[in-house]
Amino acid sequence: MGQAGHDAVTPLDAAREYVRRGWCVVPIPYKQKRPVIKEWEQLRLCETDLDQYFDQPANVGIILGEPSGNLVDVDLDCVEARAIASNYLPATAAKSGRAGATDSHWWYIAAAAKTVQRRDPVTRQMIVELRSTGGQTVVGPSIHPSGQQYDVLTGEPAVVPAEMLAACVEALAKRVIELRHGDIDPVAASGNGRTDAVARTGSHPDRITKHQSSSDVESRALAYLDKLPSAISGNGGHAATYTAATVLVHGFEIDPERALALLLNYFNPRCEPPWTEKELRHKVTSAATKPHDQPRGWLLNQEREQPVDISALVGQANGTTPTVRATEREPPTDTADDPGPIPTELLRVPGFISEVMDFSLATAPYPNQPLAFCGALALQAFLGGRKVRDQADNRTNLYLLSLAHSAAGKDWPRKVNTRILHAVGQSECLGEHFASGEGLQDALYVRPAMLFQTDEIDGLLQSINKAKDARYEGILGTLLTLYSAASSVVPMRCKAGKERNDTIEQPCLVIFGTAIPTHYYSALSERMLTNGFFARMLIVEAGKRGAGQEPRIADIPPRVLETATYWSEFQPGKGDLNKFFPIPKIVRYTDDAQSLLIESRRACEREYSHAEERGDPVGTTVWGRTNEHIRKLSLLYAVSENHRDPSIDVSAAAWATDFAMHQTRRMLYMVQGHVAENPFHAECLKAKQKLRSAPDRILAHSVLLKRMKMNAHSFLLMMETLIAQGDVTPLGHDTAGRPFRGYQLIEGA
Repeated sequence: MGQAGHDAVTPLDAAREYVRRGWCVVPIPYKQKRPVIKEWEQLRLCETDLDQYFDQPANVGIILGEPSGNLVDVDLDCVEARAIASNYLPATAAKSGRAGATDSHWWYIAAAAKTVQRRDPVTRQMIVELRSTGGQTVVGPSIHPSGQQYDVLTGEPAVVPAEMLAACVEALAKRVIELRHGDIDPVAASGNGRTDAVARTGSHPDRITKHQSSSDVESRALAYLDKLPSAISGNGGHAATYTAATVLVHGFEIDPERALALLLNYFNPRCEPPWTEKELRHKVTSAATKPHDQPRGWLLNQEREQPVDISALVGQANGTTPTVRATEREPPTDTADDPGPIPTELLRVPGFISEVMDFSLATAPYPNQPLAFCGALALQAFLGGRKVRDQADNRTNLYLLSLAHSAAGKDWPRKVNTRILHAVGQSECLGEHFASGEGLQDALYVRPAMLFQTDEIDGLLQSINKAKDARYEGILGTLLTLYSAASSVVPMRCKAGKERNDTIEQPCLVIFGTAIPTHYYSALSERMLTNGFFARMLIVEAGKRGAGQEPRIADIPPRVLETATYWSEFQPGKGDLNKFFPIPKIVRYTDDAQSLLIESRRACEREYSHAEERGDPVGTTVWGRTNEHIRKLSLLYAVSENHRDPSIDVSAAAWATDFAMHQTRRMLYMVQGHVAENPFHAECLKAKQKLRSAPDRILAHSVLLKRMKMNAHSFLLMMETLIAQGDVTPLGHDTAGRPFRGYQLIEGA
C-alpha cells in the first residue's frame, strides 16, 4: 500500500510522479471518483501540462491499460474479497486503498488484459473488478467522497499474464459467492454483469426472455413507479421511497446503479423535499440486500393485461395499511453512515485562526493540524465572547473537544493559547478544572467570559456516570445552562445572608477539551446523548501523531499579537464589560449568505425529521443543535477573517455548513460504535472494537476469545448476535496446518 507520511504530497506532486513512471493521468473533481472532461480516455498529459490541471484542489486518476503501459487494477469491492485476496491473486508490491478499505486495489502489468466485472448474482453488487483499457482508478493523495484520503501508489506492480490474472479474479469471485450463498447456479456465478440473462437460485430461468429487453423492463418499471405515491417528509416518506427502490431492484431486477439513476430522474422530482443521491443510494442498497416476502423478480411475471395491485405497497408508503408484512417494510434503523475524519481543507479559516494555527504548528514538538485548529478556534471564540453576535443573536461560545491519543501533542495548543492571553493581559480568564457546578458559577460571575482548557473531559464523564452524590450531576447541569444562556441571564444559587440572588450577565464559557478517543466515547451514557450535552459538543479527531520536529523558541507573531490585543481592548458598548449587561456588536449576513444559511437550516430540519421518523432520540437531539453550530461557526469565520469590520458572507456560511454537517454525521457514527445500552451490548461493542483495530479487521476465533476474556458459551452467543446483525462475517478456510476459523468486521459496522 502507499507509504506512510505521504499526507504532504499534493495532487500536482503525485501527478508528476505518476507521469514519470509512464502512466497517464486524468484530473477528477475534488472528492469525486469520475472524470468530467469529455473524451478523457484519449487524454495524454505531459509533465509540462500538469500545472494547469492540478493547480487547485483536485483528485487524480490513472488511465488504465494500454495508455499506461498495460497497468491494470484489481478493485476489491467487498470485505470478503479483501479478506481472502491473498489466497487467490498473484503477489504484488503495488497495493493501495484508503482508511475504510485497506489494500482494496491490487496493481499489475498485464498486456492485453480485458476489463472484467464480477457481481453477486443475488444482490447484483460488485464483488471484484479487473480494470484495464477504457477505465481509470482514483489514486492518492485524492480524497474519497467520505473524506478519507487514498493511498499514493508507490509500489512496483507485478508483471503477470492477462489470462492468469483473469482466472484468478474469477476464482476469487466464485469463492466469495460460495461463502455468501453456498452452492449456486454456475450461470449466476459467472458474474457477467447483465440483468437480462442471470439465473438465480430460487428464481425462474425464463423470468426475462428475449421478448423482454432491458428497455422494455425499464418502461414497465417506470409505469409502475408512476403509480406509487410521492415521498412527503413527515408523512411516511421513508417507507414510500423504500417501496420505490424495492419495486426497481427486487420486483423488476434492475441493476442497483441503474435503479438509482431511475429514482433520481423519475421519482425524486416528485418528493418533498427531494432526497440526496447518498440517501437514495442507501434505500437502493437496503432494498437489494434485505429479505422480502415476494420472490425476486416477481413483477416481471405480471401479465401486461392484468392490473397491477399496488394497494399493499401504497398502504405501506402512507402508513395506513395494517396488513403489510414486516419484511415488506424497511426496518427502523439508527445506523449512521461514516463520513470519515474531518477533511483537512475544513481545518482552515482565514485570518486570525489560521495565523494562530500556523504559530502552533511551527513550534510544536509534534505538530497536529486538527489539534492546532481546535486550539485556535477556541481562542477566537473566547476573544469574541460577549463582544459580537450575529443577526439571530447567536454568540461565539463553543464546547470544543479534540480526541487524540497519549503523547500526540494535546497540550501544545493549550500552551499557545495561555501564552497569547498572558501577553494581552487576559490570563486571569483561563480555567482548567471543573470542581463543581457552583465553582463554575462563581468563576463566571467574576469573569463572565472564560476559556477552560482541560484534558479531563473523559474523566469528568466517567465520574458523572459512577458518582453517588449530586456534585458531578451539578457540573453537567451547569454546563448545559451556561451554554444556552449566552444571550441572556443565569440566576445564581441562593446564598446565606443574601436578600436576592446574583446573576451572570450573558455568560461566555468556552471549553477546549482533549481526551483519548476510546475513553471519551466509552464514558458517554445514553442519558448524556439525549440530555443535550453531547449535542452541544463539537468533536474533532486528531488522528495519528504528527511527525516530530525539533522544538524552538519563537516570539508570538506580530499579527497574532495585534489581533489578540484588539479583542482584549474592544468594548462594544458603554460601561464596564465585566459588570454591566453588554450590547455586543451585530455581525450581519450578506444576502447570499443568509439564503445559504436558510437552506442549511432546512437541511438540518430534514435530518431531524428523518431521525424522528426512525424513533432515534440521539439523532433528534444532535440534529436539533446542528443549525446553531452552523450559525456560531459562521460568526467565528467572519470575525477571524476581518476582526475590525466583520461580515458573514457566503464563504463563511458555506464553510460553517460543511464543517458542522460533516462533524454531526461523524459524531453520530462514532457514538453508535461505542455507547452501550446494556452490559451485553457493551461486550458486543468491545468485540467490534477489537476487530476494528486488527489488520484487515480480521481475528482468529481463539485470539478474539482470549482478548474478550469471556467464557466460551457467552462468547459464541455474542458472536452469533453480531453475525445475525450483519456486523461480522465468519471466516473459515483450510491452511497448511489446521483449518482457520475467524471473524471479520464488515465495513461500516
